Amino acid sequence: QVQLEESGGGFVQPGGSLRLSCTGSESVFSMYYIIQWYRQAPGKQREWVASLSRDGTGGVAKSVAGRFTISGDNSLKTVYLQMNSLTPEDTAVYYCSEVRSGAWGQGTQVTVSS
Repeated sequence: QVQLEESGGGFVQPGGSLRLSCTGSESVFSMYYIIQWYRQAPGKQREWVASLSRDGTGGVAKSVAGRFTISGDNSLKTVYLQMNSLTPEDTAVYYCSEVRSGAWGQGTQVTVSS
């Protein structure tokens, strides 16, 4: 069974940091994968944020470049999204997905506000 679960969201003040985690089932991480992070703010379309494949290749969107980084730990079956210098515009529900299986997590809320 393919499962993904996000965690690490929360409330943070502008300029703060959060690290999101996307933890998957063995069926995801035992094979080649591409994990993607998306976000969706209220009233806006879902936006791609970052991707990471099993072989370590990946990248982040221009809108978050220099502030967000993506990394993974295959032994922990987890992909991380490190978010620094957060602004209110980063407020959204953040989702991870896996391309090959089409699986999505349930999302984790990130709220940036003073």
